[in-house]
Amino acid sequence: MANTQDYGRETGRGGAKPPRSGWKRFFYWLTVLGVWGLIFLVALFAFFARDLPDTSALYNVDRQPTITYLDRSGAMIATRGSQQAPPVDLKALPDYVPAAFIAIEDRRFYHHPGFDPVGMSRAMVSNVRAGRVVQGGSTLTQQLAKNLFLSPDQNMKRKVQELMLAVWLEMKFSKDEILALYLNRVYFGAGAYGIEAASQRYFDKPASQLTIGEAALLAGLLKAPSRYSPLSEGERAGARATVVLNEMVESGVITAAQRDQAAATPVRVSRTLASQHAQYFIDWLDKQVREMAGDTTSDLVVETTLDLTLQTSAERAVRRILDRDEGKGVQQAALVALDGEGRVRAMIGGASYADSQFNRAVDARRQAGSAFKPFVYLTALESGYTPETRVVDQPITIGNWSPRNYSGTFIGETTLANAVAQSTNTVAAGIADQIGRDNVARTARRLGITSEIGLQPSMALGAVEVSPLEMAQAYDAFANGGKRVRAYGISRIRTPQGRVVYQHAARDEGPIQTISNPFLYYQNQLLRGVITSGSGRSAAIAGRDLAGKTGTTSDYKDAWFVGYTGGFVTAVWVGKDDNTAMRGVTGGSSPAAIWRGFMEAALPRLDAPAIPDGPPMPEGWQPPSPIQDLMGEVEDPYAESPTAQPYVEDDGQGGYPPAESQSRTYSSGGPAVVRPTAPQPGQRQPEKPGMAPQPERRPESQFF
Repeated sequence: MANTQDYGRETGRGGAKPPRSGWKRFFYWLTVLGVWGLIFLVALFAFFARDLPDTSALYNVDRQPTITYLDRSGAMIATRGSQQAPPVDLKALPDYVPAAFIAIEDRRFYHHPGFDPVGMSRAMVSNVRAGRVVQGGSTLTQQLAKNLFLSPDQNMKRKVQELMLAVWLEMKFSKDEILALYLNRVYFGAGAYGIEAASQRYFDKPASQLTIGEAALLAGLLKAPSRYSPLSEGERAGARATVVLNEMVESGVITAAQRDQAAATPVRVSRTLASQHAQYFIDWLDKQVREMAGDTTSDLVVETTLDLTLQTSAERAVRRILDRDEGKGVQQAALVALDGEGRVRAMIGGASYADSQFNRAVDARRQAGSAFKPFVYLTALESGYTPETRVVDQPITIGNWSPRNYSGTFIGETTLANAVAQSTNTVAAGIADQIGRDNVARTARRLGITSEIGLQPSMALGAVEVSPLEMAQAYDAFANGGKRVRAYGISRIRTPQGRVVYQHAARDEGPIQTISNPFLYYQNQLLRGVITSGSGRSAAIAGRDLAGKTGTTSDYKDAWFVGYTGGFVTAVWVGKDDNTAMRGVTGGSSPAAIWRGFMEAALPRLDAPAIPDGPPMPEGWQPPSPIQDLMGEVEDPYAESPTAQPYVEDDGQGGYPPAESQSRTYSSGGPAVVRPTAPQPGQRQPEKPGMAPQPERRPESQFF
């Protein structure tokens, strides 16, 4: 019994275990939590690891195909898409090149296991204070894992997978191997993947020859390649490079003196990329190439119609006049040059591609001014007018609109040829009203104007918004013998191995005869006069057969010159993007100067012939005699009087009589001619034929 009682005393009441001390309880629960935490982490990692990407694809490159653009002689213009270069050996780079990336991206790179708790904590605090994401905590290894294996989605799952892959990379590779992988695979913008491709793309040199400033600029790109691109965001890229240089000094990579020297030395991008005007042309083609080639993964070579020699001449001509006339408010320019088949030989889309990638040659729609009048006059010629038809320049009101001339005066009786040469507004407006503005619009469409054409009275003077490409396309019919063309820039698309993907077929979109004779003959006669004795005299080039038309809109907001010789046409526009006025700039000044500067350089290379006469003349046709025109009865072409008799040329001379309502006469003076707006399709006619016109006002632009 004694033994039993003693045992009970030793074990306590009911045999219960003695209570654990505080430390024992702490370690006990710590162990329990640790086990459950480990189980949770294993389960969590197992969950996120279910769809981890296949790391065996580490050395595979998923990229867009490279598209190389060549000019018509095979010279390279540009390369778009992905560009890969052979991996560069880290030892072949100057020490400051990889150090620049470490300094700005991950200063503790050599001291963490793939993720940096210190950096993550610092970034979290900064973001909480700012109330938004202002700093990232990803290490260079994590960035590599993301670039190699993961999508750019910002979510918890991707971040955990990124962390797991970063640890795996650290276990599999050395720090230098990870750094080399990073530099050889990261995207630097402009289609360049890897440090070697970026160095070649931006600086035309191998990465082993990068300077400190160039290395800093490339390292700064990685934060946002498009935002810090030295091509389109030069100032921002420079500021970012300065930040990198400062970080390199703090990291002890370079000295303060080296930083100051690098900051004071301009970094120049490659000439291929710096030749930015050709990039407007490439932008225009880029979408077309992808549509023609389809969903291909092969690299492509695009043989274009561009002539780099002519392109360079166009760039110089535009730059010279923009610099010369900057004080007049000339800020932007566009130029399109086509040959007689519609092939684009040169294209300028703006003053600077680096400053603005908007292509004014293709995408801008600006009022054409008097450069639109040739469509009025061609319609008139096809209605029976000739260059010697007598017309009258006098005040005229159509509806409630009264056009005015640039000179502010009226010369009375004159020939159609002189009215065209002097760009007389009253004559153009009156003729368009007489022959029908709907007919003028149809003529413009027939020749290649695709933009919307309104039928208001001022359309005759150029109240129509068009692009330089459209104008060059439409005028090409005057230059090539009367054939409509469709402007194009791609001759052939092939693979580097020679397999043809696309071939431009002349039979599919070839020229179509759209102007017959004698109308083409007359039209060229009229437009030659613009250069020999009219508003385009400043564009004349000795010994060359040239024709064209100036155009200037009200308040000098837009100025044009569209001119041509045999089988070659160039359209030039100048103005401002905000559509404000320049100071006294007309089509015969800055645009004509650009046109002449370009054509003087281009014509010897082109060896262009005289302007062709076009299709055969009608049997028995002879040029009209000015003497016979002067001897005919003359009357007011705008008169509403029922006694007015139309003048009809002698059919024995091969003339084409005008329509009954299109008398070619003049009046010798008198008060301003007032006529209602001619009925147009979709417009209501006045209820009373004799209704007085509305009080004069000028709601629409004036053109000259």
